Amino acid sequence: MDRLMCLHVQTSGEPVEVLVNGVPVLSLPAGAGSQSIAVHEYLQNGSNRISLVIAPPPIAQAVAAPDAPAQPRMAARAAHARARLVLLRQGKSLADEAVRVLAEVGWAIEEGESFQAPTITHQDLELPVGFPRWRWLDAPVLNPGPQDRQLLLAAVQRIAFDLSRGNPDSWLAACRLKLEELDQAYQRPAGHGATALREQVQRLWTAGVLATLQPPTVESLLLRIVAGGRLLECLNPMGGPALSSMNDDLALGNIAWPLRLTLIEGKVYVLR
Repeated sequence: MDRLMCLHVQTSGEPVEVLVNGVPVLSLPAGAGSQSIAVHEYLQNGSNRISLVIAPPPIAQAVAAPDAPAQPRMAARAAHARARLVLLRQGKSLADEAVRVLAEVGWAIEEGESFQAPTITHQDLELPVGFPRWRWLDAPVLNPGPQDRQLLLAAVQRIAFDLSRGNPDSWLAACRLKLEELDQAYQRPAGHGATALREQVQRLWTAGVLATLQPPTVESLLLRIVAGGRLLECLNPMGGPALSSMNDDLALGNIAWPLRLTLIEGKVYVLR
C-alpha cells in the first residue's frame, strides 16, 4: 500500500478522546503531546465523521451514565487539542510536505475561561475510498441484557485464560472476521493478520509478557456501547482494554488488545 490515512491527535492541558464514525480510536491524557494511528478499518466510502471529545468522563461513569449531561469546568490553564485525518505516503513523517490534510477538528481555551466537560466537536467529510463495506457498519444495534452480559463475560474470560497460557486459538477464532478485513484494509495477503497474531502471541508468551493477563470478572469487565450501538467495547475499570497484561517488570513490557465486539444469535464476534 503506497498511501496511508492516519489520525494524528495532539493535546495540551486537557485529556481527549477521538472517535472515527463513532468508534473510539485514540485517547490521550492531559498534556500527553501527540500520537498517530492508521485508521483505514474505521473509514467508509462516502460520509465519515471525526469527533474530538474534550475532557471525557472516567470510563466507569461513561458506562454507567452514557447520557449524563455535561458539567461546567474552569480551565486552570490555557489548553488546546487537535485531531487531523491525513493522507501520507508509506514511510513518510507527518512533517513531510506531501502530507495531505483530509479533515481537521480543533479546540482551544484560555486560562480562567469556562467550558463544558465533556465538549464534543465534529468534522464530517466525504471519502471516495474503495474499501468494502465493513461488517461492523451493518452489525445489529445492541441492548445487552443480563444473559447477554454473562455470555460476553464467559467469552472474554476464555480468551484471556487461553492467552495467559500462550494459546491463541480462541482469540484467533473470535477475531477471524476482523483479521480478514484488516488484510483488505491495508492490502495485505489473505491470512497475513492471523499468522502475524499467532506469531505475536507465541513471542509474548515466550518472553513472559502474557502470564499476568487475568480473565476479567463481573465487576471488572465494563461494556461500553460505541459505533452507534453496533459494537461493545470491553474495558477494565482504568479505561484500558479488558485484555491487558499487568507486568511490574518494565523490561518485559505489557500488551493491550482492543476488544470491540458484537453478539449475533448467541455468538461473539470481535469486529474491531
